[in-house]
Amino acid sequence: MMSRLPLTLVLICPLLLRAAPPKPNVVFLLVDDLRYNALGCMGDKIVQTPNIDRLAKEGVLFKNMFVTTSICAVSRATYLTGQWMRRHGIQDFATGISEAAWKDTYPAQLRAAGYHTGFIGKYGVGNEKVTKEKSSDFDFWRGEGGQAGKFFIEPNDPTRTHKTAKMGNDALSFFTSAPKDKPFSLSISFNAVHARDHEKREYEPDSRDEGLYDGIEIPLPKLATDEAFKRLPEFVQKSEGRRRWEWRFDEPQKAQDILHDYYRLITGVDREIGRLLATLEQQKLLENTIIIFAGDNGYALADRGMADKWYAYEEDMRVPLIIRDPRLPQERRGTKVDAMALNVDVAPTMLDLAGIPVPAALQGRSLKSLLEGETPKDWRTEFFYEHHSVKDRIPPSEAVRTQRWKYIRWMEPNPLVEELYDLEADPLEEHNLIADAKHAAILKELREKWANYRESLK
Repeated sequence: MMSRLPLTLVLICPLLLRAAPPKPNVVFLLVDDLRYNALGCMGDKIVQTPNIDRLAKEGVLFKNMFVTTSICAVSRATYLTGQWMRRHGIQDFATGISEAAWKDTYPAQLRAAGYHTGFIGKYGVGNEKVTKEKSSDFDFWRGEGGQAGKFFIEPNDPTRTHKTAKMGNDALSFFTSAPKDKPFSLSISFNAVHARDHEKREYEPDSRDEGLYDGIEIPLPKLATDEAFKRLPEFVQKSEGRRRWEWRFDEPQKAQDILHDYYRLITGVDREIGRLLATLEQQKLLENTIIIFAGDNGYALADRGMADKWYAYEEDMRVPLIIRDPRLPQERRGTKVDAMALNVDVAPTMLDLAGIPVPAALQGRSLKSLLEGETPKDWRTEFFYEHHSVKDRIPPSEAVRTQRWKYIRWMEPNPLVEELYDLEADPLEEHNLIADAKHAAILKELREKWANYRESLK
């Protein structure tokens, strides 16, 4: 006669036999020098970005996403570490993330949790030696140093394959070769739409996109005026941003040629994202893959008579962010979030969504609650900005940006200059209120916040 199993064991057995839900795959798409609003889903009526727009329709778009330092090396280090520059300490193009600090980065944490990890494209944190050494920290490595090559299309390549397309090809190779019994994490760092500085055609597009946008006049930003330029401090007027404006925007036709190629490069990135989505669908992986799309820093397209990034103005520090998590309920898909998000938040978000504890060393916060439609009562309403790279050509600056106000402080070796803007009344930051006695109280408050952040974020 068979003995009876205890009732508690009978009840527990089905729970033990039930398979745990699979860990989600994670794909992080980072675009170089992508202006925050140069996407269809961000309001641009000219640029063609159907696949990025699809991510926004199927995911959550963050309307107020910023970087804490607007230059590629520092921002990329921040994306990896979840830390302000004051803590990770990287402010040049030679220094890499230390071995001790690397253990807390999102790729290291995901790999330690059993993920098959890959990196494709512009690594951008450290010199060539540092970049080569990074290959051992990933299971699949197609990372490159510098700008990931001198050209978008190598002159001696008979196939004329664009760099963006090559990165797309590498991504498909990753999906094909990834083991089937492990979740994967892939970071694709497109070096488009970063200019190939000093080359004859700085924003050379894929040959398939030649002619795209022909006959369309792409308007310059509202702040692309001499008046806006003259409002800048004199040492900013003489800085690298103005030199690059002269390379690209000092003549109307030159400006249009640059803008057309810039938009063509964006569409080229969008094409590769479309290939990626199609491959994930074909392999029945899309509905278990989280996709995060972001920019590494903002971008001035002749705003204030300047080009590139670096400064504490909105066009320089603001970037796009889209998160598509297929586990979100249908009512959350295609929604937009107003709450402030920062590049320091991306690493903790990836780990949290993957069910991995977030190391205490990370200074950002997971965006998971915002994705789910809940804003914590203590969610940030302000943040600290800092830029101290390449001081001989880019004036150092720090800032505090709240939901309504922005305080900018230009740092040594230049003379102390301060700016104060009411973003609610003056979203383009045209009227510096620093000398207005009516705003003395808010100025005092923001100066104190600036001083406190400088110490508390170390």
